[in-house]
Amino acid sequence: MTKSNNRESQYPIDPMFLDRWSPRAFTGEIIEEAQLLSLLDAAHWAPSSSNQQPWRFIYALKGSEQWQTFVGLLVDANQEWAANASALIFVVSRAFTGTAGSAETKPSYTHSFDAGTAWGYLALQARLSGFYAHGMGGIKHDEIRQAFAIPEGYRVEAGVAVGRIADKSVLSERNQAREFPSQRKPLSEVAFNGRFIAD
Repeated sequence: MTKSNNRESQYPIDPMFLDRWSPRAFTGEIIEEAQLLSLLDAAHWAPSSSNQQPWRFIYALKGSEQWQTFVGLLVDANQEWAANASALIFVVSRAFTGTAGSAETKPSYTHSFDAGTAWGYLALQARLSGFYAHGMGGIKHDEIRQAFAIPEGYRVEAGVAVGRIADKSVLSERNQAREFPSQRKPLSEVAFNGRFIAD
């Protein structure tokens, strides 16, 4: 059993898994590109099926000419707080294996699974580096595809806001009420020995 960050695991784990969470309150300070690339470097060392490495990352740094475009590609509820992040990232996965356009191309069953693993590595490296990363499903998937000319065969998976944590007072009243590390279901509700239980 491990306790950290007002969380408690049922079994002994490293505290970094409890310390990682997804705040919305960011300071808005500038991040150096090398600092962000360090997080993305950790992400790209994630395991993947047949070492296909299907993840792709499109990013913008706060203060850059692309920043407002990236903010505008989030749904309104996320724009409200993510505009104060230091970097925004869109995670895209390659949904096929082989050389594009060749006869050896076939669908990849695990591309989203693998991209999700890379996101997890990014989130943990962010925390170890003094940053926080907040993953978002609330992005404008079709508009992102158009804005970056993402071809067929690639899936726009999610967005990520990265920054240093700020006091929750910078948030709207609605988001202040949600600004705390969330808990998890008991392990017994998601891990089953020799059987599957649908809920």
